[in-house]
This record gives sequence, structure tokens and C-alpha cells, in this order.
Amino acid sequence: MPTTHQFDAIIVGAGGAGLMAALYASKGGAKVAVVSKLYPTRSHTGAALGGIGAALGNLEEDKPIWHAYDTVKGGDYLADQNAALVLAENAVDAVIELEHMGLPFDRTPEGKISQRRFGGHTSNFGEKPVRRACHAADRTGHMILQTLYQQCIKNNVKFFDEFHVVDIIMNQGACAGAVAIELGTGDFHIFHAKATFFATGGWGRVWRVTSNAHTLTGDGAAAVFRRGIPMEDMEFYQFHPTGLYGLGVLLTEGIRGEGGILLNGKGERFMVKYAPNIKDLASRDVVSRSIYLEVRDGNGVNGKDYVHLDIRPSTVNKYLEAAGETRRVDEAYIARVLAETLDVCRTYAGVDPLTEPMPIQPTAHYAMGGIPTNIDAEVISDARDTVVRGLYAAGEVACVSCHGANRLGTNSLVDLIVFGRRGGMKVADYVKHADFVPLPANPEKETEAEFKRIRNSKGKTRPVELRKEMQRIMMDKCGVFREGKMLDECVTDMQNLRERYRKDLHVDDLGSKYNTDVLEAWELGCLLDLAEVTAVSAANRTESRGAHSREDFKERDDNNWLVHTFVTRDSTDVYTDGNPKLVIDTTKKVDMSLAEKDPAFMPKVRSY
Repeated sequence: MPTTHQFDAIIVGAGGAGLMAALYASKGGAKVAVVSKLYPTRSHTGAALGGIGAALGNLEEDKPIWHAYDTVKGGDYLADQNAALVLAENAVDAVIELEHMGLPFDRTPEGKISQRRFGGHTSNFGEKPVRRACHAADRTGHMILQTLYQQCIKNNVKFFDEFHVVDIIMNQGACAGAVAIELGTGDFHIFHAKATFFATGGWGRVWRVTSNAHTLTGDGAAAVFRRGIPMEDMEFYQFHPTGLYGLGVLLTEGIRGEGGILLNGKGERFMVKYAPNIKDLASRDVVSRSIYLEVRDGNGVNGKDYVHLDIRPSTVNKYLEAAGETRRVDEAYIARVLAETLDVCRTYAGVDPLTEPMPIQPTAHYAMGGIPTNIDAEVISDARDTVVRGLYAAGEVACVSCHGANRLGTNSLVDLIVFGRRGGMKVADYVKHADFVPLPANPEKETEAEFKRIRNSKGKTRPVELRKEMQRIMMDKCGVFREGKMLDECVTDMQNLRERYRKDLHVDDLGSKYNTDVLEAWELGCLLDLAEVTAVSAANRTESRGAHSREDFKERDDNNWLVHTFVTRDSTDVYTDGNPKLVIDTTKKVDMSLAEKDPAFMPKVRSY
């Protein structure tokens, strides 16, 4: 029999959103546990580098409404405008609160939080770039993670580290908790809770070139999806323009915020062609497509599929002078504000950014879609915003749709802090009045059977082979540029891979303790589920918008596609139905509440 633990609230995932939710739920009096397959300080929030956006106006005038405008415009007008406004307005207090918790932000000479430019962030509704990104060198996410973890320890949050949540428990139409495996023993555990909060991050490992860690395999999203909760806007997956060539490791947008320049193989500053006003600081989808177009036109470096990102002081100062700016940079300044970048490039690429340009290519980076929620992080089960009792989500795993079709840089950290905090408050209030939903008999039964099947699989195909094939197909057929025929093929390919996963899998390790062979095989099943949903959603949306760029439907279609995509499974059989039919619902319209008051928020052709 599995061990059962009971808490008012369990938080699944120990990144920024999870820790913020845990902190606020515990502050509200709830008995809280954080369940994570990693140690908290290894969570992927630590990989967020360049800054967290907030309209503090410490270096120049800024307003939350301008931040909301940039978020809506950057999201190619698919962002729910009420969510974008909540994001922007709450960001100011959230960042100041982090400062008061002890986060060591960089400082201006006057002692205020320092801010730098980031792609797509402007003042006065797109007039000019603005310094909005609050930063701690280029380790901002890491500092947030450390700060919040310390605060959770202070508030007596209980941590179950290296416990891998593999299923949610539903009963009486509500969430009653989760099922987890203890990595060190292989034993199953039941976490019984009034409120269950998912903050498990993204699924970048669906693609071959990605900035995501090996742990970002979509476990939380897949577990919820298999229990009947829809996935929202999965066709929108962001490729960050500056991944280190050959590895996909993220090079922060803060490099360009500090004056870094993108150059093609001819040494040309090519973003002048694609975004003549804001140039290298255009939104990520625009820059990623521009790099692909340069490479396609034969302008890659040395004929290869990458371009250069140049932060050498001599280059940056030349362009600053040409732009009429008085600011100048030197090696000491770059070494201080981009220390992590220099270390990564020297270690993994053998390149010293102070003396030579960095080789970069777009890398799969961030999910705009995910588990649908409202602005209080409550999970919704349909396009009518029906709340699932006791179930919450925030961060990259969730889709409150503040990012729309394309997320602006810095807004991921804002999302974590703002909606993690709002969700934690909502959980604290909910558990004061809610009763524990009874556990069904043997809630671990189905998942335990699936792990037994995986462990005893003696087919011909090892998980790594299927994973590589999935990643290659998704990169080729559902990447930066897409086309209908290729997307249809991609859907079929994912179904075939899942069939092989069901019938021809081979696992070598039969042990129980830290059996990464079995766990990675289970994670592969999650990735295959999410890959198919992504391809189906992309094939269904016959327009180009934000990160979803169709070669056969090149224009944005506001008449028909200012709607969200909801995908559900028609099967309640969690594991044994190899290819359940996916059902698409596009009846939920984008919230346009700001546009109803201000024409600046009406959809228009994006220009940078």
C-alpha cells in the first residue's frame, strides 16, 4: 500500500510559480507541501537570465498600461487583455516585494533597482524602447529562486524533494490530490489535499534544439490532460532567437538589451530590414523568423545555419554612436552585467564574447499554451470558464493567456511571480472553507500498472530512439515555419510513434531505486501526448499569428481567429487507449476589454 500524506495544499513543482504559491498559501494559514522531482534550487526558473519586467520608471518614464500594451501587441493580439493588465499592474508591487525579501537587484547610482531594455518593451504605446527589465546581473531567475526558497523555509513549508508527481486524483468532480513516485525507493505515495497547484513548467524537450533542461518533459500538463482537462493554445510555442549554436543553450535577451547586435554572414546588421524602428529589440517571434530567413537566403555564417550576436564593446559603441546615444560600454561593464553569458560561451562554445561574436540560432524555448486558468490561477475545464474545484496552475504549465501568441522577454518571470502569488492567495482562502474530497479506492492503480508495463517492456525500441525521432519530426514539421501538409504528416507521425511506444518499447533497467530508464520512458509518453496536441492545434489554425507561422496561410485573420484553441481527449482511458481522438473547441473569444476603452489596443498590423 502506498504511503498517504495529507495537507491543505500541495504545490507540484518548486520553480518560481510554485514557490510563490507555496509562500502565499502558507502565509494565509494553510498547511502546505511542495512536491518536486528536483531539489528546488535546481528548478528551471534558475535558467531565466536577463530580467523581470515591471514599469517602475527608475531610469525613464514608464507606466503599467504601456507594459500591458506591449504584452498585447507582442502577443499578436491573442492575449486576453484583462490578464495582460493584471500582469502589468501587479508586476510593480511583486518586484518591490522581491526586493524587500532580499533579492539582490543591480542598482542605479541613486540606489534604485536598475533596469535595462528588452525586446518589444516600449514607452508611450510603442513610441521608443524603454528600460523596464529589473535585473540581478544575468542571473535574475536564479536569484528569484533562491530568495523564494529561503522565504518558504522561513514559513515552514514542507518539501518533498525528488518525488515525481505522475497523476492527479479526481473524485466527485473535484481534484483530491496527486500520485507521486519517490525516486530514491520507487515507491508510490498519495498526496491528499484540498487544493492541488501545478507549477511544473514547460515541455521544450519535444523539439531537437531547445533551451530547456532535460527535466522539462511536460509531466504536469500531460497528467492533467489525461484526466479530461483541456490544453489551451498549444499551437503557440516560442522559439527564442538567441540559442547557442549546436546546443540550444539560452543566451539572454539582456545581451541585446545592453546593446548587442545581430549580424549575418556578410557582417550586416540584418534586423534593420525586418524591424527598422526597434531593430534587434523586436519581439522574439519576429527575430527568430528573421534569422531563419537570413539563413534560407544564404546569409548564414560560413554557409551554415547560424548568425552572429556581437556584444564586443567596439561593435556596440560604434552603433551607439551612430544612433546618437551618449552611453558607451567597456569590457569591465560587459563582464559585470553579463557574467553568466561570458561563462557559458567560453565553457560550451569556446568563444569569448569580449573578443569575438557569438554563434546563435533559434531554440525552442517557451510554451504560451497549457492548462487553462483564470486570473486567480484556478483551472478551468472548458471554453465557458467552468472552474475545477481544488485544482490550480500557474507559470509556464498554465495558460491564463497573458502572453497570447508570443511572449515578451521578462514576462515569464512576471507571470511566475504575479499569478503564483494570486493563486497562492486564492488557495489560502479556498482551504479555509473547503472539505477534503474523499479519495477513490486505489487512486494509484492505473499509474502503477503503466509503470509496470514500461518496466517489463521487452520490444526492440529504446526510449531514446523514439525521443530523437519525435524531436527531429517536430523540428522539421512543427517548428518556426509550418505548412498544412507537413502538419498533417506530423500528427500521423506522432500517432505512429505513440503506437510504437505502446507496443515495441524496450527498457533495460528493472530496478526500483533511481530508475531513470523507466522514468525517462514515462516522460517520453508525456512528450508524445503534448507533441500531438501541438501539431493538431497548429494544423487547425489556418492563419499566421505570433509564434505560429504558416507558409500556406501567411496573413493574420482577425475575422475568424481571435479565439482560443481548446483540445481535449474523447477517451477516459488514461493509458491503454493508444491513440484517443482529440476534440477541438474554438468557441472562446479573446478578451478585448482594454480595446473597448482605448483604440490603441485594437488589433493592427504589428510593426517594429
